[in-house]
Amino acid sequence: MSLQHSGNSRNAGSGPENGTWIVTDGSVGMEAQGIAVAEAVGFPYSLKRVRVKGAMRLVPARLQIYVPPRRLLDFVSSNEPLAPPWPRLIISIGRRSVPIALALKSVAKAFALHIQNPKVPKQRFDLIAAPLHDGYAGKNVINTFGAVHSVTPKRLAEAAQSFAAKIDHLPRPRIAVLLGGDSAAFSFPPDLAASFGASLAEAARDRGGSLLVTPSRRTSPEALRALIAPIGSVPHFVWDGTGENPYFAFLATADAIVTTEDSVNMVTEAAGTGKPVYVQRLKGSSSRLGRFHELMRERGATRPFAGKIESWSYAPINDTEIVAQAIRRALGLETLA
Repeated sequence: MSLQHSGNSRNAGSGPENGTWIVTDGSVGMEAQGIAVAEAVGFPYSLKRVRVKGAMRLVPARLQIYVPPRRLLDFVSSNEPLAPPWPRLIISIGRRSVPIALALKSVAKAFALHIQNPKVPKQRFDLIAAPLHDGYAGKNVINTFGAVHSVTPKRLAEAAQSFAAKIDHLPRPRIAVLLGGDSAAFSFPPDLAASFGASLAEAARDRGGSLLVTPSRRTSPEALRALIAPIGSVPHFVWDGTGENPYFAFLATADAIVTTEDSVNMVTEAAGTGKPVYVQRLKGSSSRLGRFHELMRERGATRPFAGKIESWSYAPINDTEIVAQAIRRALGLETLA
């Protein structure tokens, strides 16, 4: 989710001594993970949204890694120039970004991290951060518990302050509701959304609390309308998609969080708060996400949503700093930690 990351760069144009390029295919959820690591490392960063063009589009990504780097880059389009000053650190995420990131690594002589399984020989990257539920391991692989993310006490406090006027009057317990939607593995039809909304309303009514609802880009308008209808009888704040996304503010001010099961990012970010996290089932299934949810339940972070809200505690889940520390050590930058 993490729709708050919408800009292209931060301190863009930084030189090779302290710059990071985040190389992605433009997926917001993927960019959010790259930004989280870049911010934790401490370098200024630029987002490079890239794709191959021309005849190179006919070459599978797994074979593009064998094209001479400068030749491959001739077939790459980007929202920002892929030219000097070169970065010291390259962070890539998404399989389509892999050959481009490796070409840039070669040309820039940069340290390269890939997030998730790159589907190429591990040794081509300096470091890989892959979620534990993928079962991907190696000498240069750090296994993270879910997705890397940027949920930190500082960010939560800032977000809470920013939305205080819209949230502080709502009664506790406040239940944040993070909505996903249709994907290759799951669907979120209006009838399921309506029953989910009714269960949320009952949970809030039972405790005398309120609901904080934020959709994602995958949430269809029909599903959102169906969910909103039954919650009208309880205090609530539903983000309508305009203005700044209150996503982090909801995480900050909620007493419990309910998220749909389709997003590793949303569930891990919710678990980064250390607050009770409930997971709502959708239609469909995924063995990969099934392993993830099992690990989260075993960790004590999540429980299935059954229309009731309880309280429990666990250590907040955020492995982003572990990845950042490994990068700083490799670059001799421990003093930035």
